[in-house]
Amino acid sequence: MTTTLPSTGRLRRLFNFSLAGGLALSLLGAPLLARAEGQLRIAEQFGIVYLLLNVAQDQQLIEKHGKAAGVDIKVEWLKLSGGSAVNDALLSGSVDIAGAGVGPLLTIWDRTHGRQNVRGVASLGNFPYYLVSNNPKVKTIADFGDKDRIALPAVGVSVQSRVLQFASAKLWGDAQYNKLDKISIAVPHPDATAAIISGGTEITGHFGNPPFQEQELAGNPNAHVVLRSYDVLGGPSSATVLYATEKFRRDNPKTYGAFLDALDEAARFITANPEKAADIYLKVNKGNTDRKLLLQIIKNPEVQFKIAPQNTYGLAEFMHRVGAIKNKPASVKDYFFDDAHIQGGS
Repeated sequence: MTTTLPSTGRLRRLFNFSLAGGLALSLLGAPLLARAEGQLRIAEQFGIVYLLLNVAQDQQLIEKHGKAAGVDIKVEWLKLSGGSAVNDALLSGSVDIAGAGVGPLLTIWDRTHGRQNVRGVASLGNFPYYLVSNNPKVKTIADFGDKDRIALPAVGVSVQSRVLQFASAKLWGDAQYNKLDKISIAVPHPDATAAIISGGTEITGHFGNPPFQEQELAGNPNAHVVLRSYDVLGGPSSATVLYATEKFRRDNPKTYGAFLDALDEAARFITANPEKAADIYLKVNKGNTDRKLLLQIIKNPEVQFKIAPQNTYGLAEFMHRVGAIKNKPASVKDYFFDDAHIQGGS
């Protein structure tokens, strides 16, 4: 079962909807209920960065590996927008596995340290994220003015927001790491993309992910890249990850193991079958993304489909340094579960 957020086409309604949705989820703060083996609810967001999940869903890989482990797994799929909504859903017990950026993972790991103990389950691969602007005057992040608006999934929480803060700290110093938060707004990727392509709205920047950033660059002659996540983070990095509570992992070892095995198979499937993977993305997301564009992204040498996290610790160090998280992780093993595939992760 898949639930998708509606597209309103109007920024004000989108903004109000995002606030209302976040508030509603935050009110679901009841204690986590016990979950029986064989039930799995997964929250994902928008973009080809969730292709591993799309393949696992279409090919029923979780169910396949569950059967091999002797358990019938019923999988439910929920689509949300923004790390805040995803984190609220996980803590309320509405979902078991959450998909979001490294920023939201570090936020919820810090927030639940010593309690629910939320930690990373796996990476969804390495993808370069671009901050795109349709304002010809904006060449670097220093050129954004008070009248510009930068759309991203969740202000101060999403990985896009954290990377932008990291870049700001490098440019203006740690004391002004959140300088651009005041002109940032939370907008789902599809709607922010439409705004960048069409122009004429207050949104002049969008820190997105594939395929939305590529659609913007192809759809508006004024659209150009202002910032690349790999440049900020020092190379290829796992921007989008999956995470869960310690209790879910402990109480559902067969379901959890089947999920990891399914992800690993999905990663190998995409690498070996890029054409089929592109078709699956279009089928599952029911979108009109250009297939040729999808294949360019999947085959991009900078894109790597793997479940071991890579190059995430620098962002964790930065977030602790500026006080965004209170607990300082000693290594990636502090905020990821210490499973076999994490060995060698960073």
